[in-house]
Amino acid sequence: MNFTVTGNFVDIPAKKIFPARVSILNGKISAITPVDKGVGDYFIIPGFVDAHVHIESSMLVPAEFARLAVVHGTVATVSDPHEIANVCGIRGVEYMIENGKTVPFKFCFGAPSCVPATSFETAGACLDAALVEQLLQNEDIGYLTEMMNFPGVLNNDGEVMRKIKAAQLQNKPVDGHAPGLRGEAARKYTEAGISTDHECTTTEEALEKLKYGMKIQIREGSAAKNFDALISLLNDYPGRMMFCSDDKHPDNLAAGHINHLCARAVAKGVDVFNVLQAACINPVHHYALKVGMLRPADPADFLLVHDLLNFEVIETYIDGHLVAERGKTLIPHQAHQGSVINNFQCTSRVPADFKISSSEFISSEAGVPVIEVNDGQLITKKIFMQAKVTGDELLGDTGTDMLKIAVVNRYHDAPVAKAFIKNFGLKRGAIASSVAHDSHNIIVVGTDDVSISRSVNLLIESK
Repeated sequence: MNFTVTGNFVDIPAKKIFPARVSILNGKISAITPVDKGVGDYFIIPGFVDAHVHIESSMLVPAEFARLAVVHGTVATVSDPHEIANVCGIRGVEYMIENGKTVPFKFCFGAPSCVPATSFETAGACLDAALVEQLLQNEDIGYLTEMMNFPGVLNNDGEVMRKIKAAQLQNKPVDGHAPGLRGEAARKYTEAGISTDHECTTTEEALEKLKYGMKIQIREGSAAKNFDALISLLNDYPGRMMFCSDDKHPDNLAAGHINHLCARAVAKGVDVFNVLQAACINPVHHYALKVGMLRPADPADFLLVHDLLNFEVIETYIDGHLVAERGKTLIPHQAHQGSVINNFQCTSRVPADFKISSSEFISSEAGVPVIEVNDGQLITKKIFMQAKVTGDELLGDTGTDMLKIAVVNRYHDAPVAKAFIKNFGLKRGAIASSVAHDSHNIIVVGTDDVSISRSVNLLIESK
């Protein structure tokens, strides 16, 4: 395929904008030629990259995620298949890779480092160091995904360090996950070979990790939102920052992606070249992505946008193919092929399964322990509240927004884990979901045991 595109060319490394004609030959950029006029009022920029995302959070297979993402100018993602691996093991990772190959989009999948994510919950699979080494030898695997087990790193756990070493032997980067880790612990974690972190919630935490050598991914997703807290650092550290969503629900993805973060950053006064370096260039370098950066001989992965303020995408190209145009995806929908990937083995529950007796909680004058959640943040707090009591049973209280929360094992029948939660806001009924991150057991929050059991059973029956 041989064609040309003209427009105001944005040269990010040189920090220049000039009218140019970009020539594309066989999916690559063959030439960039300055011209005098006739280029229109739009701009040519590299495609956007989401530097850390769990595709599973979109509740879409990779091919369908791509169809939505290209509309907003995203041409590639650094994708952690940690969620499906916790449910289906290596089979799930292989499914994500193969499904991603069915569309013109550049997925970089990693080898999940922490399956199961924690010893406190039951997962559907386990990827030990030997299996992680096996994955890292696959050329379709680009990195070791977020090392959530930072205590294991700090204590030189043998399995954890073997996984990190396996990535280093393959010359593949190791992603981090260390919320709130500071001081000597943060330094030791970084020196073990961890190269990024997307969990910073304050500038102070990010600055400390930058000092120790990490690159910081500014996260703004459907659940955790840290953009406002961190964006002020981008002008000072343009070569060491990236944008990511981590978790992107389908309605949010339909509305926008990395393009929205670029617009917000420019609106806050961040230099547009620094914004584009974080959105288009830094992830490509860090993860050695096979994504073009608007240079001769690069893959023709680029965008036409109306301006460098709102970043409204006119056209998206991947390997020289037009994949989105004026808000419409040009990647065709594909019917699902092959067997369904799932792992769901549990039976229905009765209201008595969710009863909380006073003997299950150590209470004090302050009350019983309660999980306090806050909208837009993943970090929770432990507080104490007074529960209503009927006989030996502890009840929630919608008046104080103290509700019941429970976890039902989806992989085999087991006792239900129960607790109390605040700031969920339900006044009656219950909501249950197996889209619960990491192990994806059934999480349910509700006002009464009958509603809770009914909600859980509806989910089980629909599996």
